[in-house]
Amino acid sequence: MIQGLHHNAYRCRDSEETRRFYEDFLGLPLSKALEINETKSGRKTQTLHTFYALGDGSFLAFFEAPDMPFEFKAQHDFDLHIALAVDEPTLLAMLEKGRAQNVPTRGITNHHFIHSVYFRDPNGYVIELTAKGPNYEEAMNPTLNGAREKLNHWSQAKQAADVAGH
Repeated sequence: MIQGLHHNAYRCRDSEETRRFYEDFLGLPLSKALEINETKSGRKTQTLHTFYALGDGSFLAFFEAPDMPFEFKAQHDFDLHIALAVDEPTLLAMLEKGRAQNVPTRGITNHHFIHSVYFRDPNGYVIELTAKGPNYEEAMNPTLNGAREKLNHWSQAKQAADVAGH
């Protein structure tokens, strides 16, 4: 049985630049750093793997692997973003902190079940901070929100469009 998330791992350009954003700005403590000199397949490498602790015991992790090509780009929210849960006072404080420190900041966005503030980290990733709205539990309850029905409708419409297009 899956118990929860241990970590999500992403590439980073520079481990210290990444640490400044995740530890100094967001307040996630650097908890572990592993120097990797050889992969499990025997390939020589000079890679640093860092872990930043979240309040629930999980981690965001990063690989700085200069010997492995990777295209760093400003990600679009729909392509990749990392959403982290906070309370409403923290959301407001981080919005002001981002603006005060000239961190690329957007928000507050009302998604009708969460309120969100968005930042861009030094690697191009969108970091979303979310605070639950008053109807959060109801909105996220699949027996009340029709999630399965909406997915089925989406899949059927997509399949019909594929058939019509061929």
